[in-house]
Amino acid sequence: MKLQPDTFDVQSISGYGPGWVAVNGERVEHSLVIGSRGERFDWNCQHFADLTPAHFALLAQSAPELVVFGSGHTLRFVPPAWLGPLMQQRIGLETMDTSAACRTYNILAGEGRKVLLALLLEPAV
Repeated sequence: MKLQPDTFDVQSISGYGPGWVAVNGERVEHSLVIGSRGERFDWNCQHFADLTPAHFALLAQSAPELVVFGSGHTLRFVPPAWLGPLMQQRIGLETMDTSAACRTYNILAGEGRKVLLALLLEPAV
């Protein structure tokens, strides 16, 4: 039996650490959104307190099956009222700390799911 490493045909997180992630080997040090269908755009926020309902309405425009939200260094939830545009389109949202979100996105994207990863990348402390 020949063993081969897993390869992705989609954007994936190839590394992460405090204040950064690597998307397909490219180091990124600001909040961003990537998707399994090639979506990639900056997410204009540096701290959890910067988030607004508009940040989540923007995610609904891509019409994924699921959004994985990496909330930064720790697990933090946004007010449920902010998720209206996602709920109206029956788009699921999973919230976890950023490192767990990266791992989860890679698994789901590798399975061919229509998933967005919204990462809050706070400056390293």
